[in-house]
Amino acid sequence: MKAFRLDELEAERAANDGAYLQFLRERNMSVGLYALDAGSTDPQLPHNQDEVYLVVSGRAAITVGMETTSVARGSVVYVPAGVPHKFHHISEDLRVMVVFSPPES
Repeated sequence: MKAFRLDELEAERAANDGAYLQFLRERNMSVGLYALDAGSTDPQLPHNQDEVYLVVSGRAAITVGMETTSVARGSVVYVPAGVPHKFHHISEDLRVMVVFSPPES
């Protein structure tokens, strides 16, 4: 078993001065914590993997392809591989758990 605490993952991510911390990588998936501060811009480009976002905290909008929705704590969003997507209108610091399948390269 591998177990993690969000507060420890957030501290590790912040200590490494990065917006993204991959903390689990297995044969069929990888998992990370993504952080965007209020008012910031999401620099993501489309990924080669399917992904699922689980919003841990914060508020924003996300556009996936041509669809836009608001997200907040507890929101879950699926993004198919290759589809453009971005968080925007980030009104509260956003912390998002990201699951990639297959693992992010």
